[in-house]
Amino acid sequence: MSLYAYRAGAGAPLVCVHGIGVTSRYFEPLADVLASERRVLVPDLPGWGRSAKPPRALSLPELADALAAFLDAEGISSPVPLVTHSLGCQIAVELALRRPERVSALVLVGPTVDPRWRTALLQTRSFVLDSVREPVSLWWIILTDYVRMGPLRFARTARFALRQPIEELLPRVEARALVVRGEHDAFSSQEWCERAARLVPRGSLAVVDRGAHAGHYSHPVRVAALVRSFLQEVEEGVDEG
Repeated sequence: MSLYAYRAGAGAPLVCVHGIGVTSRYFEPLADVLASERRVLVPDLPGWGRSAKPPRALSLPELADALAAFLDAEGISSPVPLVTHSLGCQIAVELALRRPERVSALVLVGPTVDPRWRTALLQTRSFVLDSVREPVSLWWIILTDYVRMGPLRFARTARFALRQPIEELLPRVEARALVVRGEHDAFSSQEWCERAARLVPRGSLAVVDRGAHAGHYSHPVRVAALVRSFLQEVEEGVDEG
């Protein structure tokens, strides 16, 4: 399936994976900063944004397969780092388990779903709390992208997200991973992000001061610096321990 993708820069590829409802648009600030030294690709997954909409919402493993197909279509045959957000973290973890040879490293920004808050009601509460902590400019992107996705596809995708026990998958991830949490993230608690970083065999944690759930959008320069430093260590073979 052909996917629309935002592309910036040149050099070694890096792929960003968006969260539920939103599209490549809210990754553009971070992509533009990273594009000074990377070829950054941000696909709209099937059912999102300007990509084709399958007749039904795809499961997380199916979305991971679609991401792998996108890498093939872009001619990316070597392992690639994935910079992911929210639901995108769950999809990337699925890909890292299903096709470990495709993933060189993971940056998990605001990984969901925090196991203590795995209900639709608690996720709605988190959405309300987090919304007032995000830049106003992000609200318009969220509103228009959610409308484009449609409520039924959104609800079914959310159901898949809530059913995935990510805490059981993280210990099986072979790639190095950096968990990034915004200081005021209402979706992913500090306790959960610390636990997620420990669960990955080669995981670490960084916190973005004053950031909320979408720290990559509100603080792209800070997150880009974390990504650059992390990937430099990965690519130079520096042991995190």
